[in-house]
Amino acid sequence: MATRNLYAHDPGDQGWTVPATGAARFSWEYGEGREDGSGRDRLLALYQKGKDKQWDAQKRIDWSLPVDPYDPIGEPEESSPLFGTPYWDRMGEKDKGELRHMYAAWQFSQFLHGEQGAMVCAARIVESVPDLDAKFYSATQVMDEARHAELYGRFLREKVGLLYPIDDNLQSLLGDTLRDSRWDMPYLGMQVLIEGLALAAFGMLRDVTDKPLPKQILAYVMQDEARHVAFGRMALRDYYRQLSRAELREREEFVIEGCYLMRDRLRGEVVLTDFGIPYDEAIRLSEESEYVRIFRKLLFSRIVPCVKDIGLWGERLQRAYVDMGVLELGDASLDLLMAQDEEVAEKLDAQRFAAEEAARKGEVAEAIAAGAGEAAGVAGGGGASGTGEAPGAAAGPQEV
Repeated sequence: MATRNLYAHDPGDQGWTVPATGAARFSWEYGEGREDGSGRDRLLALYQKGKDKQWDAQKRIDWSLPVDPYDPIGEPEESSPLFGTPYWDRMGEKDKGELRHMYAAWQFSQFLHGEQGAMVCAARIVESVPDLDAKFYSATQVMDEARHAELYGRFLREKVGLLYPIDDNLQSLLGDTLRDSRWDMPYLGMQVLIEGLALAAFGMLRDVTDKPLPKQILAYVMQDEARHVAFGRMALRDYYRQLSRAELREREEFVIEGCYLMRDRLRGEVVLTDFGIPYDEAIRLSEESEYVRIFRKLLFSRIVPCVKDIGLWGERLQRAYVDMGVLELGDASLDLLMAQDEEVAEKLDAQRFAAEEAARKGEVAEAIAAGAGEAAGVAGGGGASGTGEAPGAAAGPQEV
């Protein structure tokens, strides 16, 4: 089903073309990795895990689960920027449902567009990264991101019924990432910044929702993303050890600008203006919402420790994080967060398999009970006839 008619706003041209720069790099080294704990050996192990963990969005997700488009996530009322304002007091349940519908559509639309961006960036990494082992892994990531775009697109089309165009600021950050000729920038812009922001948003929604379908989608996507972040950390940490102070400062500037852009601009005020609220008022309400402020801070829970881990931790960058109020997040354990992401997905799988197994056992038990009942009925009928014939023998061929 085409999505163009489902957009809340005209998305413009059918596509978006970003002029690409940089070199396509081939490697003629096809040797095996070494089992000595080297970076290459760890990367090949991650590649193997990427192959082992492939899954089908058509089969692993239970698409038969119903979704109320006017409450797709089940977020608390406090999550709305209008909560506690005169606007909210004047709204009926129908209006509140429509607002939830629009916010969910905007949020998941940005997830969708971001996943397509991640797919393109991963393909760029395959093309431009010097090492063959990194090309191998990033090729598995291209497939992961394609699957994520597929399932977010389907969720929006079939369950929500509304899409929003890509946010101008997300598009700007994506464009900056793709236009840069340095091979590490798709890692930094996508794997660290955009994916890090998305992971935090996914996690917050995954943990707050009591709706089975979006919970499955978010948990399974996050299981994949845990590998992607590990890949970006591994590649950039090794590479940035080789860079000069000036080169590191250039990348820190990119991170600072990207973080301010995402914190200050990705607000979703278009939803409020679509709801009839003037633009300046929509900005003010978004800025003053306590829930939105907490949400923004938590959005950096994956980015800050990753930036610190890969070695971008200069004084100017730290001052920026102090200004944003997120510097202390640099002490968080990314490994623990990623392990928890994988555990949540595995628990969902276990619960689903247990439920399916119980259903199958119930069906078998019902079939056995039904069969036993039919046999008893037939036997009882045969005993009453006193003919000594086999049950059903006189029924005629049409009843065989």
